[in-house]
Amino acid sequence: MTGPGRAEVRIDLDAIRHNVRHLAGLAAGAATMAVVKADGYGHGAVDVARTALDAGAGWLGVCTLEEAAELRAAGITAPVLSWLHVPDEDFAPAVATGVDLGVASRRDLAAVAAGARAAGRPARIHLKIDTGLSRNGCPPQDWGDLLEAVADHAAAGEVDPVAVWTHLAHADAPAHPTIGMQADRFDAAHAAASTRLGRSLLAHLANSAATLTRPDLHRDLVRPGIAVYGLDPVAAAGEPTALRPAMSLRSRVALVKTVAAGEGVSYGHIWTTPTERTLALVPVGYADGLPRLLGSTGKLTVGIGGVRRPVVGRVCMDQVVVDLGPGGADHGVAEGDEVLLFGDGSDGGPSAAEWAELLGTIHYEIVTGVGSRPRLRRTVVG
Repeated sequence: MTGPGRAEVRIDLDAIRHNVRHLAGLAAGAATMAVVKADGYGHGAVDVARTALDAGAGWLGVCTLEEAAELRAAGITAPVLSWLHVPDEDFAPAVATGVDLGVASRRDLAAVAAGARAAGRPARIHLKIDTGLSRNGCPPQDWGDLLEAVADHAAAGEVDPVAVWTHLAHADAPAHPTIGMQADRFDAAHAAASTRLGRSLLAHLANSAATLTRPDLHRDLVRPGIAVYGLDPVAAAGEPTALRPAMSLRSRVALVKTVAAGEGVSYGHIWTTPTERTLALVPVGYADGLPRLLGSTGKLTVGIGGVRRPVVGRVCMDQVVVDLGPGGADHGVAEGDEVLLFGDGSDGGPSAAEWAELLGTIHYEIVTGVGSRPRLRRTVVG
């Protein structure tokens, strides 16, 4: 099949490579951790990881032990940090394969130490301090107690403290006053840990936004996530950016037909043909990650033959309808033509950032939701 088939999510690894090189260049004094959690934000964790490492990243970041195990099973030996765990997880396989582990509490620490004993080697740990996000991380009042426990387990040869880290709440607003407050709290926690544990510990707190806009926060390691995939967490949709979006969503025209004036289109008839119209059916719907609410905005468009054309009526589970214009005219669209639902936006076409703006959400949600859909064929280029 030469076209995108019914529906295809296309991943451009050259764009990933460009983005990682750009980000690593911005943080030239620090190491770069490419975050590949959630199957590489829907782009394919293993492909993205290999490309990022080739482009200059030295570390990889994931959320779960299963995600770390996938990278190790693919033969990736670079440092990997896994940071969000639930009680009673078995850490032994991760310790045995050299996966670094986030620790935010004494319970975390005890479970990781148990895994280290089972694996017969110390666990490399990154101690997370909550500096104001109030999500994962050790509360400041418990930090000293956690450090005492870490010192005991380190003396027993069960853990090897590697780093102190935190996560910023307002990094997408680079001048927000909480950023300085969190940085001060972080520095105090990092200094206390280094003193109590008697060793030099890596410091990392910069996510994509801070990597792009706050060089003062780069420290020893930066952790870009969404920016690796070419989506800027600071710029608005359509604003110039040095990043190149790596994902596009494509389909093909399944049917072209003429419909009389005054006919309702799709469920609920929220759109009625104002005159005789030529319509195109595109076999992609909310089962493929095209949010149903987009149809209600009245602003969703797709690209066919380099021309933006409006989607009309409700988004269905498997399909949408596109208005090509007055009936009887030659609109230059034929069954089988490729349809661009979103791309990099460089030619003025639709983009994931535009979808997010229409929905009042973030582009992270768009690409992760699309890229994880099992019905979509994923094609890797570059």
